[in-house]
Amino acid sequence: MRFVVTGEWSRNTLLRLIVAMFLVFVLLFVVSSAMLFFTRMSLDPAKVVEYFLGEPHLEFGRPPRPYKALVETSHMHLFAMGMLVMVLTHLLLFVPIKPALKGWLVLVSFAAALLDELSNWLVRFASPAFAWLKIGSFVVMEVSLSLLVIVLAVYVARPGRNAYKDTQPKG
Repeated sequence: MRFVVTGEWSRNTLLRLIVAMFLVFVLLFVVSSAMLFFTRMSLDPAKVVEYFLGEPHLEFGRPPRPYKALVETSHMHLFAMGMLVMVLTHLLLFVPIKPALKGWLVLVSFAAALLDELSNWLVRFASPAFAWLKIGSFVVMEVSLSLLVIVLAVYVARPGRNAYKDTQPKG
């Protein structure tokens, strides 16, 4: 962590490589997350509702998502998404962009990830109208994670000033 705080990461090629490889994994996660979403449902609220509430109108229709399945999914997603967003937004602190933009990226990223998980429960147990929340939070989460990856990748590829000390790297 010292390398990031002091700005030395802009001169440490190995550390920049590690962060770049992490960003590749995150980008692949974002892509596979979208693929998974679209194999189960779509941006059509009716498909989201059908995924969570099943197809009771069909003779051999799929039942609603079980409570246990939602608990298992939430258990893993809440921790994993919290950690992922925390790591990305923590790295963002050291990128020299306006603090207000950083604040919005942090807030939007965490809120979208949380609402994406919460909306599963709301569609299933509160109201099908929350399908719009599921769609919106998923899209915003995918966009915000992508933006974080892009901003961090640009800084890793072209290190410049250090936002922590607001200095140019020596060298």
